[in-house]
Amino acid sequence: MNTSQIAATARLGANSRHGHFCVFGERVQIGDGCVIGHHVTIHEETVVGNNVRIDDGAVIGKRPMRAANSAVTKDGDLSPCTIGNDCIIGTHVVIYRGATISDKVLIADMATVREQVTIGRKTIVGRGVAIENQCTIGKYVKLETNAYITAYSEIGDRVFVAPCVATSNDNFVGRTMERFKHFKGAIIKRGARIGVHATILPGKTIGEDALIAAGALVTTDAPDRKIVVGVPGKVFRDVPEDQLLDKQDWKDD
Repeated sequence: MNTSQIAATARLGANSRHGHFCVFGERVQIGDGCVIGHHVTIHEETVVGNNVRIDDGAVIGKRPMRAANSAVTKDGDLSPCTIGNDCIIGTHVVIYRGATISDKVLIADMATVREQVTIGRKTIVGRGVAIENQCTIGKYVKLETNAYITAYSEIGDRVFVAPCVATSNDNFVGRTMERFKHFKGAIIKRGARIGVHATILPGKTIGEDALIAAGALVTTDAPDRKIVVGVPGKVFRDVPEDQLLDKQDWKDD
């Protein structure tokens, strides 16, 4: 008995297989060698690359919901969701239409990637991470368990974000019409590291190779290659020379 619903216009590549109770919408394209679990929904026009693993219960290409009073969710057409080659998508992950995921990205169980988000090559999105709409995430980034990346954020290459880090984008905290002119997320530059449970206030920039200590509250921009500690965060000292990104022997591939 056929337990899945596959649209007539959907295409599965050579040696790709799927489990029970999957739904693949119109014009879905799935590459070669993919392994798709049970109860996976892939919405219309989504493009999945080669050798991609999608685990049970994942939803790919979902259209956003917009509440009547939503501040950052926009109406309008979105490009199809695209998943690159050799990606791993965990159980109950939700990736929205308009998201673009590069090659060899891992998105762990129960993470959410909203519309108009791009994620660079070999980035790791940890378990339960939420990436809101209109964010740019670089290459080789690590977003650890339950980190929250607010809308309109920019994260550079090789950034490390520890568990339960929170970012924000609204200095008016949901009051007055003036707030609609000033939404701005975090800007976290190349090689920066953010410690567990740190909080970054709207529009703040974390400089290259900066280190934000665990539990710090970032209320002003953090300079390049400085350690910021405390509530509110203050510059403590320089990042040790041997910890700078350019001193490591990592290479892009």
